[in-house]
Amino acid sequence: MANLEEINKFEQQRREKLQKIKDMGIDPYGAKFENTLPASEIKSAYKEDCEDQRAKCAGRIILLRDIGKLIFLTIRDSSGTIQFGLSKKLLAEQWELAKLLELGDVIGAEGQLGKTRTGEITIWVENIVLLSKSLCQPPEKFHGLADVDLRYRQRYVDLWANPEVMELFKTRSAIISNIRENLRGKGFLEVETPMMQTVAGGAAARPFTTHHNSLDLDLFLRIAPELFLKRLLVGGMEKVFEINRNFRNEGLSRRHNPEFTMMEVYQAYADYNTMMDLTEDIVSDLIEKHCQDEKVSFDGMEIDFSTPWRRAKYADLLKEHSGCDIDNIADVRKKAQQLTIDESDMDDDVVINEVFEATVEENLINPTFVVDYPKSLCPLTKAKKQDPKYAERFELFIAKMELANAYTELNDPDIQHKNFSLQLRGQEETMATMDEDFINALKYGMPPAGGLGIGIDRLVMVLTGALSIRDVILFPLLKPINQ
Repeated sequence: MANLEEINKFEQQRREKLQKIKDMGIDPYGAKFENTLPASEIKSAYKEDCEDQRAKCAGRIILLRDIGKLIFLTIRDSSGTIQFGLSKKLLAEQWELAKLLELGDVIGAEGQLGKTRTGEITIWVENIVLLSKSLCQPPEKFHGLADVDLRYRQRYVDLWANPEVMELFKTRSAIISNIRENLRGKGFLEVETPMMQTVAGGAAARPFTTHHNSLDLDLFLRIAPELFLKRLLVGGMEKVFEINRNFRNEGLSRRHNPEFTMMEVYQAYADYNTMMDLTEDIVSDLIEKHCQDEKVSFDGMEIDFSTPWRRAKYADLLKEHSGCDIDNIADVRKKAQQLTIDESDMDDDVVINEVFEATVEENLINPTFVVDYPKSLCPLTKAKKQDPKYAERFELFIAKMELANAYTELNDPDIQHKNFSLQLRGQEETMATMDEDFINALKYGMPPAGGLGIGIDRLVMVLTGALSIRDVILFPLLKPINQ
């Protein structure tokens, strides 16, 4: 990366050209430039035997070859690249402007479409417009922005310097659109619920806090939309979903960002089995649309998405991978000690879950629904009638990551109040409080329902092969440069 002195030198040189352009009476930051076509569309529509083909396109200069009275520019727009041919003969009085163009400048041009001697489809420019003068030097030799941290900090450069990044985010957008289409086709209604909430609820996590000055009211950025979406079930909306941001004041990692995208779905008169079928259908549809086949490579693993997916009980998986019987807490605690887990002050089910996470999750590569969690871990979930120690909850694991979480939703207001009270013990640091209004909503009667949450960022990671959550979030949270 160039040092500050070099950067200042390059910018000064560009500013000198900027002034020359202004002296020519040209606005270096352009104006409306309409009726253009994407570069990829222009190239795909080219006909070999048609002499009178014209094209109009705009984009950023990523390659420039000046060979005297002829300049070849490669420009990139959001669809791809195309070559502009600039000749002194065709441009006449605009030739002086052409000679001042540099890598990174955004230009528009129109002219006759043809091919060079080497077979490159080219717009032979008859009119050129400078749309935005670039004052910063592009990445060296235009081989792409390679510094990973800089790519995240300067996504505005990363997107046009590294075309595969643009394609990844196009895929992300398409994945979300496909999910919406799938759910709407099943009769689900997309809704929006509050981002700022007076009670931090719906999950056990530390929230971000803020303050409303006019109301003199402390508020929380939501950690989950769950309790508001359930209020809509009470109100008579029987099938709802939301795709939006959650905020959790927790650590950063390859798989965690404090601001992340979650999809939550609720369906009246359903249960967690319904949600399993729905999850499998949504992801299988995405595999069909965005992957070559049902076997997907991710982080050195081959994931087989062929259906039906495995459904395995939490207790059985614990026994399979840790050797511990879930009902023998002494053995579980002994295993925790072997794993260097400090279990001395933990409740039994918390110790069990710590051992589960340490021994089971790393073995869940192919899609696996882990079903029937210990009830004490699931305060918003109905207990299994056959065995109330367990809750009708599943988590979907793919490539050793949790991608989805779902419940048969608890709708008994008295049990919910009791569970909330138990959950709040020892959670002072998360600032969790009782959502009395949600309890009141349940008192009006919420229909039996299934609920589902899918982490969109992690799902996109798996489907695109991105190894860090920062690769699939346009502007991930980063430490300040001086830290």
